[in-house]
Amino acid sequence: MNRKYYIPALIMAAGVVTAGGLTFAKQFDAENESSADFAKATISLSQAVSAAEAQAGGKASKAEFASERGALVYEVEIVTADSKVFDVKVDATNGKVLSSKLDQADRGEKEDNDD
Repeated sequence: MNRKYYIPALIMAAGVVTAGGLTFAKQFDAENESSADFAKATISLSQAVSAAEAQAGGKASKAEFASERGALVYEVEIVTADSKVFDVKVDATNGKVLSSKLDQADRGEKEDNDD
């Protein structure tokens, strides 16, 4: 009787192990791809932060590397002296500021905390 359940259980266990291995492989490939992208950046994070601070006229509170539609960028959050928050994107290959926009979501959270 127990033999009847042994083979299907073994097949199910093999399927679970295979699925887990494939999931891990996909995550590992994504991490390797991110590392390869970061290696292509020709300017440093500190250079990108300096460019963003000069553009928005404030201090960086957060910065990260990202790949957007094939373009490598640093996304830098800048806080100005009057507590405005700007999201600045800097090209990771040439240091050019691609965009700078007022971040209404972060500004609203700041105002809510002051009440």
